[in-house]
Amino acid sequence: MQDPIYVSGMLCMAVFFSVILAKNKIGRTIGTPILVILICALISNIGLIPTATSGHIIYNGVFMYLAPMGIFIALLDVDLKSVKNAGFPILLMFGIGALGTIIGVLIAWFIVNPKVEIGPLANVIAGMYTGTYIGGSINFNAVALSYQINENADLFAATTVVDNLIGTPWIIITLLLPKYLQKILPQKKILPPNGELGEIKTHESISIASLATVFGLAFLAMAAAKALSFYFPIIPEIITLTTLALILAQFPIVQKMKGTHTIGFFLILVFLGVIGTLCDFNTIAGIGDLAGTLILFVGILILIHGLVIYGLGAILKIDWDIVSVASLANVGGNTTALAAAESLNRPDLLIPGILVGSLGNALGTYAGFLVVGMLG
Repeated sequence: MQDPIYVSGMLCMAVFFSVILAKNKIGRTIGTPILVILICALISNIGLIPTATSGHIIYNGVFMYLAPMGIFIALLDVDLKSVKNAGFPILLMFGIGALGTIIGVLIAWFIVNPKVEIGPLANVIAGMYTGTYIGGSINFNAVALSYQINENADLFAATTVVDNLIGTPWIIITLLLPKYLQKILPQKKILPPNGELGEIKTHESISIASLATVFGLAFLAMAAAKALSFYFPIIPEIITLTTLALILAQFPIVQKMKGTHTIGFFLILVFLGVIGTLCDFNTIAGIGDLAGTLILFVGILILIHGLVIYGLGAILKIDWDIVSVASLANVGGNTTALAAAESLNRPDLLIPGILVGSLGNALGTYAGFLVVGMLG
């Protein structure tokens, strides 16, 4: 079950079955991104593939290479005009969501009192969760590495598992909420100037030349991002990748390339499948009271974040799709924000989602350190 070729094949088949299931009535309601998360969570917990918490070379490769590559390639297919269509509302909701996360951390801190179970590192754990629910796991790991939490294997494993055990269902809930909230409390959708959403492409003709160009650009851009990050560590690689993709996407020759959506979204679906394998119930069962403390802490945090961003979204009459993409930019970073725009069939929100997700990568770590200091 550990063989890298076997695991790779199972991830691809999980994507295949999620696409097939998404074609029926129930599956269309759930959406391909949610289905691939659920399928991989199921098959990893019953032992058909390893869970990500046990570590695996394929999962590491997906996080390090395939997910950033998927973002880069998918962004080659988008138009910067979408920024002005939904830029300010999504930026506003992203800021509100970040504020909701900080409020949630502080409320959870006083309700749960995690120092009793975790000890002197409790404020660092609070900072890690602040960072990850403002801009994704990059911030989680940045705070953890700075305080050497990764050297405490049991605690680091527990915080990682609980992060995904609570975060993954929130991803699913957030993708489902707009449809039902629109029925209960209709909001005017902020659409492109022509009043049409457009459609996410489902079929493309891909030539060998297109394949070579798409992957060639992706590999070269990743190499450039890595080199720039080496000489200027303050600049995250994902920021460079996003910027390069946005620049290239404006050239007519790049806009004519075929396959950018198909390849990019496939890689993102594989990434979401690996996210599903992080929901490791056996690990949670094995860490006893610590698991309960962390689950309660993160559960309260996410609940407050949700109440703040959706509550203020309702008061401000913001398009529910924008609220959901902003929340996922907070909770999961730019990859899940992109997947949300895909799942909600909102191509006009691809760029805004990626941009605020990148903003979260830049700001979340600072917010995490701020919370560590406040609670220390």
